[in-house]
Amino acid sequence: MRILLTEDNIALADGLSAILRGTGHAVDVVHDGASANAVIAAENFDLVILDLNLPEMDGLDVLRAMRARQNQAAVLILTARGTPEERVKGLDLGADDYLIKPFDISEFEARVRVLLRRQAGLRSATVGFGGISFDLTSRTFSAGSTPLDIPARELGLLEILFMRAGKVVAKEAIIQSLTAFDDDISSNAIEQYVSRLRKRLSPHGLTVKTARGIGYYLDKLPEAP
Repeated sequence: MRILLTEDNIALADGLSAILRGTGHAVDVVHDGASANAVIAAENFDLVILDLNLPEMDGLDVLRAMRARQNQAAVLILTARGTPEERVKGLDLGADDYLIKPFDISEFEARVRVLLRRQAGLRSATVGFGGISFDLTSRTFSAGSTPLDIPARELGLLEILFMRAGKVVAKEAIIQSLTAFDDDISSNAIEQYVSRLRKRLSPHGLTVKTARGIGYYLDKLPEAP
């Protein structure tokens, strides 16, 4: 999943972004409200983590502008402004959740997982397709009780396709989901990841099919006669 973290405390931003990247997410970081507003208008994110006390543009104004553009990314507000009035204002403007500073890192990680799961339209933490299941909490794939050892980039690609199983995902959307600002991934690299995934998935009755000129989708292999 692609996440935007907006936090003017550099040390906190570095720590939280490292945690999110450590669980395999593509994370972009900005430190002021004006930059956040510009980036959200130009890029697609699954989740925006938004501080309220930001220089140049208040976090609530960023949220207001975001929802006015019909941007439906999930929003988790991080703030020291924890009065009931502030929380109500943020929720009324379209925030999905609130976390008051200081907070426990494990709670932060749990709230991120819940919002990303909700964003994908899922109630359960485990999703199945064909002979494979995906645990959203640990971000691991399994065939039965056997975990699948999948390199990070291929795992990220499989997660994107798995969460939209049977639906075509545009190649450009895949590239955006897998990369942050400072990453660089080519169209040819995506094709290589797809080729490797096909080999890994074939024994489990799944494959990645190409929608020519558009993108890719996860599908079940036909059963042998």
